[in-house]
Formats: sequence, C-alpha cells, structure tokens
Amino acid sequence: MEREKLGSRLGFILLSAGCAIGCGNVWKFPWMCGQYGGGGFVLLYFFCLVILGLPIMIMEFSVGRAAQASPIKMYQKLEKKGQKWHIHGYVSFFGSVALMAFYTVVTGWIVYYFVRFLTGNIQDLGFSSMITNPGVNVTYLAVTVVLAFGILCFGLQGGLERVTKYMMLLLLVLMLVLAVHSFTLSGAAEGLRFYLVPDLSKINGSVVVAMNQAFFTLSVGMGAMAIFGSYIGKERSLMGESVHIIVLDTFVAVVAGLIMFPACFTYGVEVNAGPSLLFDTMATVFNHMNGGRWWGTLFFLFMVFAALSTVLAVCEEILAMVRDLTGWSRPVGCLVCGGGIFLVALTTALGYSVLHFQPFAEGTSWLDLWDFLVSNNILPLGSLVLALFCCNRFGWGWDSFLLEANAGQGLKVRPWMKPLFRYVVPAAILFIYVYGMATFQWK
Repeated sequence: MEREKLGSRLGFILLSAGCAIGCGNVWKFPWMCGQYGGGGFVLLYFFCLVILGLPIMIMEFSVGRAAQASPIKMYQKLEKKGQKWHIHGYVSFFGSVALMAFYTVVTGWIVYYFVRFLTGNIQDLGFSSMITNPGVNVTYLAVTVVLAFGILCFGLQGGLERVTKYMMLLLLVLMLVLAVHSFTLSGAAEGLRFYLVPDLSKINGSVVVAMNQAFFTLSVGMGAMAIFGSYIGKERSLMGESVHIIVLDTFVAVVAGLIMFPACFTYGVEVNAGPSLLFDTMATVFNHMNGGRWWGTLFFLFMVFAALSTVLAVCEEILAMVRDLTGWSRPVGCLVCGGGIFLVALTTALGYSVLHFQPFAEGTSWLDLWDFLVSNNILPLGSLVLALFCCNRFGWGWDSFLLEANAGQGLKVRPWMKPLFRYVVPAAILFIYVYGMATFQWK
C-alpha cells in the first residue's frame, strides 16, 4: 500500500497545529491563567513550551518521517533487532482511542451549544442539564463521529488536508474578530491587565502547572505528530516546522485569553471558574451582552473548529494505524473505526446519566478516567519513551535522529542542544509524572 502524502507545506503546518490546537488551548489555558496569577503564568508557560515542548515535537516528527509509517509500525523499522520499543506503538493506539472516548463527547457538547445559540434557544441552556441528558449526548456524539470519519473518507489531501486548511484559517479570522470586540468592552483594560501584566508574587507552585500545560497542549507523546511526519518529504528541517506549529498553537491560546478575560471582568464573572468557564460562564456573558446571541454563535463556532481540528487529526492517526495492521481501504477503515470509537465513547456520553461510574474522588466519572489514562499517563510516558529512543545508543541514537531532524532547509538542531534533549527533557518529564501521581486526588 503506497503511503499517502500531504499536498503542501501549509497543509502540514495547519494540520499539525490543528492537532495541537484544541480545548486545551481555548478552554484550559485561560482557566489556568485565571487560577495561577494571569501574566506570571503566561511567562512561565512560554518558557516551558520552548524548553520542553519543542524538543519532543521535533523528536516525534523525526521518528515518523524516518520510518514513513504509523506508530504501530514505525519503531519496528527503526529499532535494532530484538528490541521492544515497538510496544509503545500499541500503547499509542490505545491512548488515541482513549482520548477520543471523551474528546468526541466534549466536541459534541460544543456543537450543541453552537446550535442552541444559532437558533436563539438559550433561555434554559445549562451545562448540568446538558450532560445529564442521554439523548443530547448520544445524538451530538454521533454527529461528531460521522462528521469526522465522513471527512476522512475523502482521502488525505481531498478530505483531511483541504477541510483542515479552510477550518484553521476561518478559526484564526473568527478569533481576531472576537478579540477586537472584547477590546471594546468596558472591563477590557482591567481584564487585559490581569492577563498580560505578570504578578510574580502569585507564581509559587504554578511552575509545575505551566510545565504540565505546555507539555500536554502540543499533543505529543501519543503518535499523532509522528503520523503527520510520515506524510511529508525531506525538503524542510523539522525544528523550523516545529517552531511554526508552536507559534501558531501559542497564538491561539493567548488570543483565547484576550477574548475571555475582558468579557469576564466586564460582566463580573469569576475568571477562575475552572472547567465551567467555557460553558456556563461564557454563556452567561453572552446573555448579558448586546447582540449576545450572535457573538455567542461566533464564539462557539470558533470552539467547534478548535475541537474538531483535534478530533480529525487523532482519528486520522487511529485510522492510519488500523490500516497499517489490516491493509483495509480508507472507506472500510473509516466505517470500522468510526463505529468502534462511537461505542467506546458511549461510556462518557452516558456517564452522567445511565452509566454512573466513580473511578476516583466524589463527582468523578468516565470522562475523568479516560482523561487520567491519557493526560496523566500515556502522554508523559510516551514522550519519555520518545526522548530515550531518539537520544541514546540503546534506541535509535542521537546521530540518526540528528540526521533526520536536520534534513532539508530551515532551522537546525545544534550539537550543543544534546544535553537538553538527552537529560533535561527526560528528567522534566519524569518529574511531571511523579508529581502528577503524588498530587492526584485519588479519593
């Protein structure tokens, strides 16, 4: 089976950025800024993004491009005889399915809010009433899965690349329109001061939180970036491409805060409202705003694009791995993968109504279990595997990695960076993982 290729460099950058840009950027980042001191947190986040996120992204792209295969096969092509690195390929597959087990449901929630604002039916709109309604959850989960795999059916260039290009460009335009509107609100100055002026006294333990957020926002460690690496040629070096993707990802996260904080300060709602910031808080803001129905429609359309770009990218990864294992055509793979993900995601969709399950502390559900498996385990440990594989002789090796990463025009990984890639990144990942396990609210 001949490997498909992306049609353009722009397609690769927007597709990879689309995978990274998601709810973590436009929902979690502003909420964490609100909880951890605004501008000070933003500074720390930028620092961690460069020191941690960039090296792992370069490594994952390199492994994918060198192997020209999905995670299920790529280690087998690059590892030495008798090694077991390829086990991580199967873990990546499980992690991608686990991510879609809740992410497709959350995307369905956002689509539901968009439809309610578009139709003007927002009087009794509420987050709690939505998640406890099995009909709404299953319907909008089905819409999300059918839409995603329907697009993927049309091929890599004709479906995924074409749709993602338009969607990402529209997302950026919508963001700028919403941000400019936020600047006109009466509380804009106060909101922007909180968000952009660092208060170093509030940093405290947020270093670890910033490190965590920078690490997870890029969707590295699970094989999605390796897939897109396998779809490109060697015309451009991978450090330069990674920098472009991280800049775009960070731009979206920062502008999301420019949209939310002025609105929150204008209408006196909590900036540290946590997960409900996106749904209940922003819906309250739009209900009080002149023309709020239409501004809310634009906001949730922007959120649909952000969430769907990640769904499309991860579903493409799952599809590529299944096709590598079975040799199925793209339409058959889409049908089977779509059905499988829908069935697994029913646990989350019905987890607040029919399938009650409390895996950890009181109030937790299936969504929290899937998120724990992915965010707290598979992403950090997968990134650790990548770092060890790329930088050591018992894996692929630093010289092989460097040759692949630096092939083509653009920014290069320099020899002086080796200690950062080989020692600092794995140590930081290990610290994040141990800290996360130690501080996790098990009960």
